[in-house]
Amino acid sequence: MARSHASPVEVFHQLVAGIAAGRWQDLADLYADDAVVEQPMAPRENGSTDPVRIVGRKAIEEHFARAARMPIVLRAQDVVVHSTDDPQTIVVEYVYAGQVAAGRKSFRSANVQVLTVRDGRIVTSRDYHDHSAIAAAVASSLPAR
Repeated sequence: MARSHASPVEVFHQLVAGIAAGRWQDLADLYADDAVVEQPMAPRENGSTDPVRIVGRKAIEEHFARAARMPIVLRAQDVVVHSTDDPQTIVVEYVYAGQVAAGRKSFRSANVQVLTVRDGRIVTSRDYHDHSAIAAAVASSLPAR
């Protein structure tokens, strides 16, 4: 999926296109073997305030395998890419227009990602996703207990 000459913007677009197409099993290929993904806004277990850290392509592959089991479809909209002083790093603002597959409930989730790409692969990513919007949409589509 990743190409050695792909720019950070191209890699970002490959990432969100893969997510939109549900090609979760291919997404880890966009990351370097030793990539680090931080998710400061992700829900944490045991009350920790440290960002969720996913280290290494294998752990990223497992993360995407869990995401593949979620009953949602995500499409990036309103994408704005900001360049930085480092040509390998971009900041991207966008909204996921999402839909819960089971109930066809739609939702929107704001996102900001700071991506650093070397040799066509993501080496670091700091992901500020509105996980609570996604979780609330999924929870509201579940049958009442």
